[in-house]
Amino acid sequence: MTARKFSSGGRQEKSGSNKSTGNSKKRSNSKDKNFRPHPQKIKNFKVKSKSTQEPNKNEGIRLNKYIANAGICSRRDADTFIKTGSASVNGKVITEMGYKVQLGDEVRFDGALISPETKRYILLNKPKNYITTMDDERGRKTVMELVQNATSERIYPVGRLDKNTTGLLLFTNDGEMAKKLTHPKHNVKKLYHVVLDKKLTMADLNKISENFVLDGKMVFVDKISYIENKPKFEVGIEIHSGRNRIVRRIFEHFGYKVTKLDRVIFAGLTKKNLSRGVWRHLTQQEISNLKMI
Repeated sequence: MTARKFSSGGRQEKSGSNKSTGNSKKRSNSKDKNFRPHPQKIKNFKVKSKSTQEPNKNEGIRLNKYIANAGICSRRDADTFIKTGSASVNGKVITEMGYKVQLGDEVRFDGALISPETKRYILLNKPKNYITTMDDERGRKTVMELVQNATSERIYPVGRLDKNTTGLLLFTNDGEMAKKLTHPKHNVKKLYHVVLDKKLTMADLNKISENFVLDGKMVFVDKISYIENKPKFEVGIEIHSGRNRIVRRIFEHFGYKVTKLDRVIFAGLTKKNLSRGVWRHLTQQEISNLKMI
């Protein structure tokens, strides 16, 4: 097929030589999308080999990314650890920024062998009487017992829920994601269903909805309201603060005791179809949404 086109092009060029010089110049200056080079001139074309066109930029993986992929911490934190000599490759301590790990390299962090793992994201509807920690020297029940069969990768909880607080708790081995979801600058929203020991007055509800100082620091409550068709001692409160026991402390500050506390929304994730004590993997859409935060 190509040979015919080349041959045809040659005939057209020959017949075109009989036309006026002016027309020839005009035609030679215009760009013809169907132009094909004469077969005799192809041998003079220089073709760049793949090796000379562009270096392979995907060779290896940056050490900070390797550490983050292993679930140790975020890339930014990994840079700090690398500078302080916490990482080694094939027995050599690496402090160089941008160092790339090659396939087959042995990477250690604080002496422990690590490897990049498939990212896992597990959502648990936490029941009462479980503490949010990896293990407990006092033998108390931990949330890790509830997700021990969820994946073979080493996952850890994002943030904390105290022993008596129920609701959504995310687990992952994605260090960068965990850092993002717990940093206040990203304004990750958390919605809680709160049950109090007495009715919340409208005056106190309004005070809580406004900015106020708690233990020397300003508290910002995004939303607070009574729950429709529920008694006035049940309210919903939305915050983005990650301060320890912040919801309980808010109500204690105004003279109320929280008798039940349930986190019903976390970073857009909900408890829909997730019974108490049950976990599930996030969907790809949910993971994509979290990465957009």
